[in-house]
Amino acid sequence: MKQLLSCLLLCCMLHLAVVAAPPKVLVFSKTKGFRHDAIPVGKLALIKLGAENNFAVDTTEDASAFTDQNLKQYKAVIFLHTTGDVLDSAQQLAFQRFIEHGGGYVGIHAATDTEYDWPWYGKLAGAYFVNHPAQQEAILHVEDHHRSQATQALPDEWKRKDEWYNFRDIQPDLHVLLTIDEKSYTGGSNGAVHPMAWYHDYDGGRAFYTELGHTLSSYTDPLYLGHVLGGINYAIGRKKGAMQVAGVSAHQVMPQQ
Repeated sequence: MKQLLSCLLLCCMLHLAVVAAPPKVLVFSKTKGFRHDAIPVGKLALIKLGAENNFAVDTTEDASAFTDQNLKQYKAVIFLHTTGDVLDSAQQLAFQRFIEHGGGYVGIHAATDTEYDWPWYGKLAGAYFVNHPAQQEAILHVEDHHRSQATQALPDEWKRKDEWYNFRDIQPDLHVLLTIDEKSYTGGSNGAVHPMAWYHDYDGGRAFYTELGHTLSSYTDPLYLGHVLGGINYAIGRKKGAMQVAGVSAHQVMPQQ
C-alpha cells in the first residue's frame, strides 16, 4: 500500500512539474548577408521578455539546431535579423515538419531577407524584402486592435523612426496588423496598402512577422517590445495572459484565431 501511495505521489509530482514547465522558444540569428548591429541587444531583450512573461529563451546561430529531435522542445522559433541562405536542405525539412506539427514562427525585421530560394519559407514569413530607403520617421496605422496582443497597446497612429522595407510576394492570406503611410515618408513602393506587421496560420502552424526593429533603440522601447511579445504569445499558442514589459502592463485576452 505504501509503495502504491509513493508511486501515486511521484506520478503527481512529475505531472505537476511538466504542467509547470514554461514554454520554450529558440531565437535564431544566423546571417549570410548583411548583419544587423541590433542582434546582440535583440537577444538580450528577448531573454528579458521571456523571464518577465513565463517563457524560456534559448539563442543560437548554429543551424545544426534544426533537427526534429531538438526542435520538438520548442513552441516557436524566432528568426531575429536572419539574412541569406541560413539552413541547408535537411535543416529546412526539419523546420518545415516543426511547423506542420503545430510549431510557431516569429520573424523580426530582416527575417524577410532570408531564404529567397525556398518558396515555403517565403510563404511562412509572408513576404520577401526588396529594398529600403534611408532610415526616417514615418506613421504606422494600426489595422486591428482587437484580434492580436501585438497591437492592443499601440496608438491608432504610431510615429516612429526605423528602416522601412518594401516587399514582394506578399501573401494573400495575411491578417495585417500594421500598415505604413507612404505619404508620411520618402521611398515607399508598395502603395496605399503597405503592410508592416501581420500574422497567419500556415501549414499547420502559426506565423507572426514584424518589419520593425532595425534600430538599437527599439529594444528598449516598451511599445515595440509589447508588440513583439504579443506576436510571440500568438506563435506559442498562448491565447491570454498578463503581458509584462517595462513601462507597459496590461491583462489582455486574445480571441481564438
